[in-house]
Amino acid sequence: MKKMDLMSGYKGVVGLVFGNENSSSNEDSYVERLLDCISNGKLAEDRRNAMAELQSVVAESHAAQLAFGEMGFPVLLGVLRERDDVEMVRGALETLVSALTPIAHPKLHANAVQPALMNTDLLSREGQSISLLLSLLSEDDFYIRYYTLQLLTALLTNSPIRLQEAILTIPRGITRLVDMLMDREVIRNEALLLLTYLTREAEEIQKILVFEGAFEKIFSIIKEEGGSEGGVVVQDCLELLNNLIRNNASNQVLLRETVGFDSLISILKLRGTTYSFTQQKTINLLSVLETISLLLNGGLETDSASNNNRLTNKTVLVQRNVLDHLLMLGVESQWAPVSVRCAAFQCIGDLISGHRQNLDSLASKSLGDELEVEPALNSILRIILRTSSMQEFIAADYIFKSFCEQNSDGQKMLASTLIPQPMSMTNARFEEDVNMSFGSMLLHGLAMSEHDGDLETSCRAASVLSYVMKDNIECKEKVLQIKLESSMPSLGSPEPLLHRMVKYLALASSKKVKDGKSTTPRNSYFQPIILKLLVTWLCDCPTAVQSFLESRPHLTYLIELVSNGETTVCARGLAAVLLGECAIYNKSNESGKDAFTIVDAISQKIGLTSYFLKLDEMQKSFLFSTAKPTQPRKPLTRSTANSMAEMEDIEENEATDNRNDDHPMLASMFDSQFVNFIKNLEVGIRDCIVKIYSHPKSNMSVMPAALEQRKDEMDGDYIKRLKSFAEKQCSEIQDLLNRNATLAEDLANTGGGGTTRSEPSGGGGSERVQLEKLRRDLQEASQQLEMLKTENSKIETEASSYKTLAEKMETDLKSLSDAYNSLEQANYHLEMEVTALKSSGAVPSLNIEKIKAEAREEAQKESEGELSDLLVCLGQEQSKVEKLSARLMELGEDVDALLEGIGDDTGIPDDDDEDEDEDDD
Repeated sequence: MKKMDLMSGYKGVVGLVFGNENSSSNEDSYVERLLDCISNGKLAEDRRNAMAELQSVVAESHAAQLAFGEMGFPVLLGVLRERDDVEMVRGALETLVSALTPIAHPKLHANAVQPALMNTDLLSREGQSISLLLSLLSEDDFYIRYYTLQLLTALLTNSPIRLQEAILTIPRGITRLVDMLMDREVIRNEALLLLTYLTREAEEIQKILVFEGAFEKIFSIIKEEGGSEGGVVVQDCLELLNNLIRNNASNQVLLRETVGFDSLISILKLRGTTYSFTQQKTINLLSVLETISLLLNGGLETDSASNNNRLTNKTVLVQRNVLDHLLMLGVESQWAPVSVRCAAFQCIGDLISGHRQNLDSLASKSLGDELEVEPALNSILRIILRTSSMQEFIAADYIFKSFCEQNSDGQKMLASTLIPQPMSMTNARFEEDVNMSFGSMLLHGLAMSEHDGDLETSCRAASVLSYVMKDNIECKEKVLQIKLESSMPSLGSPEPLLHRMVKYLALASSKKVKDGKSTTPRNSYFQPIILKLLVTWLCDCPTAVQSFLESRPHLTYLIELVSNGETTVCARGLAAVLLGECAIYNKSNESGKDAFTIVDAISQKIGLTSYFLKLDEMQKSFLFSTAKPTQPRKPLTRSTANSMAEMEDIEENEATDNRNDDHPMLASMFDSQFVNFIKNLEVGIRDCIVKIYSHPKSNMSVMPAALEQRKDEMDGDYIKRLKSFAEKQCSEIQDLLNRNATLAEDLANTGGGGTTRSEPSGGGGSERVQLEKLRRDLQEASQQLEMLKTENSKIETEASSYKTLAEKMETDLKSLSDAYNSLEQANYHLEMEVTALKSSGAVPSLNIEKIKAEAREEAQKESEGELSDLLVCLGQEQSKVEKLSARLMELGEDVDALLEGIGDDTGIPDDDDEDEDEDDD
């Protein structure tokens, strides 16, 4: 019933596409006759001929594919179930493959119905169709297995999710596919391609494949095919391997602990003529380098287990000498394609990042022949300075970024070699400087533009130097002492390296505009890279700030650079950050070089509004707004392999687009880490400027004439006039400080994000003064209110304690009264007993009245003494309560409400009760 519904639905689509044209009707009737012959034909030969003819027409005609989808699936699936004729089964499978394969037709409209996609959907929805196809893999016939794998691949290409879900529900479905890897070569290759498609973004299938021994089978095939020298089969094996371990930490652990990394690293070994790199060999090497990169980056998880797996992978890989092979590919094999060298550099950077042992291992590596051995870091630096490929420079630069990150010992080691060379050595080419130290070579690169005007080499050296100094005060101080000789010593003495870099920054500005026209965009990254070095250098280094400000033109040029509309948004913003660093890290008290001078120059020459606007524009720029943490590299597949193998360098005509005026290589150099560093630094700059603007210099070097004592002026009058003048000045200064603080804070918060605000005019200024005065009055009133609230709370606490004490005294008084009543009762009972004894004659007659009077007098004296003490205490407490009540009334508290309830349950006897007791006596 379900099949009939699908067929009827397909008839509607066929009618919609082809209408009632005779051609489509002929196709429908022809396909229908062929299917009828296949189902009901008497002779086997007729059925086979009909199957062959059906396959031919379906492979060539869209209309036939649609007609087949309408009525053909039930018939051919029936043939596959019966399997009584091997040739019919082969023909049915081949016909199904043709029905699912798109036909290229130039006249077909882009939005037209795609019969192949619709047939794929119909077949995947057929009940038990996937299970039926998998069962065919156990058939002995070669072509049945081959066409079955092709059919599954076609299904997977057009409907991957549904096929993945179906295979997971079939018992031993994955196992049958893995077994095909051990079949004949053609079938093995088809199974390999199918598994490659099947394992993309299917974690459950990835795990099942690993437990079915996929790793062992993959490396067995790679070895059989010849490793990196092999063909496309090696590429497919490595793509499948990468699918299995991509972002899957558990599979990476299984690979490391079962097969190990030796088989993987052996693929990197260059065999035979190492200078021969075919396109397929390049793709194979890129694929295995991608495998190593996936192992170095671990899984997606950020927990401790994933981090431990990442570190373990790095440790084991270096123990298996992968670093030697990577250096061979990236550094020593200069005949290797640029894409391979860049991938090798990326892997070296990932390998040493955050791993102390690997950092030390790279630092100790040496390369070259016996007579020309040099440290590996020197060789990598030479590549950075002399390569013509921008991509290779970025990749090699990443190694030094990873080496210096949180590696203060490594930074100090590199900085210790920074020793300037004589001019004769400075003019030497890089090919002749094998014996140069790392630092001398770096300074050589920095000084290159001094004699040949080439800023590119100096800019690249500046990028490496920024990593050497990052977050390391000792290295910054060390580099600050370096002085470089001029290309013409007769013109002047050696200048500090810091001043030389500022000169290069100005030179980059002059090169950017030539004859009124912008030069090639290749120069557009010079300024940002040099500014990055300067920003890194001056950060948290007051000595560097002082050295920078020693030359007065530096500040002037920096202000001009911030205001220059010809430079890029990134360059203006970084120049503004550098200018801000001159204020927040300025510890100088020298006039003209202190922080106040910097802020005053910003206010006078640029304007706070414009200055903060430059910072906001930088943060909103394409370069800063799109910066993200390191993203996983795009997987290398058959469709992308050729383009990645033939890596093209960054073209000049691609340097800018509608959203980005900066050079595209800056997206790699200005990563998310640097962008976050600038954002945090910007916050400190805003706060510092607000603080300095609110508290300007208090010392006054020139005394106004109004403060001098006039002739014949009495001392008393002079003192009064000085006092009046001081009061007036204090008031004006306070108003100015408040206005400045408010203005600076508003500008720092808004930063030009809205409309540009101008300085307040005269009327607006008086209104602001009045507003500030009201604000101060409100602040003072708020402070007084807080003080009164605190005092009120203290008084309430004291009143509560006194209330508690009064209740205690009342309780004691009640207890005393009860004791007195008890004494009276006891006395009464004694008198009654004496009277009874006396009347009975058991005791002699006594002066009862006298004894009674004496006892009463003694008890009364004792009670009066206690009552007197109690009344004194109550009097004192009453006095305190009266004072507290008066204070509470001043504060507006309801005293009666506070005292309400006190004494209601005291139990003090009334006067009537005492009178009754006396009457009883």
